[in-house]
Amino acid sequence: MQRVCFLLKIKQEKIAEYKEAHAAVWDEMLQALSETGWHNYSLFLREDGMLVGYLETPDFPRAQAEMAKRDVNERWQAAMAPYFEQLEGRRPDQGMFVLEEVFHLA
Repeated sequence: MQRVCFLLKIKQEKIAEYKEAHAAVWDEMLQALSETGWHNYSLFLREDGMLVGYLETPDFPRAQAEMAKRDVNERWQAAMAPYFEQLEGRRPDQGMFVLEEVFHLA
């Protein structure tokens, strides 16, 4: 299982709304994530808007590609895009800054 950690930045003035959106993630989106290999998926948010995501998956590029085929993902990414900084025209799921794993205690 591949462990993936990534960073994104939420706009300071949008943090409360972003949290509200994630308190009620669409059931269809949750199902799509599970079906496409996103396991043990968590998001952590620092008070300045720094967002850290973590997930486990057998194949991250494949998990991303499979989600990209889902209509619900297109709708979710469009709904989430206004919350993020520095996407430069990309969707949030395309703007992730993936971190290199340098240590894991098994």
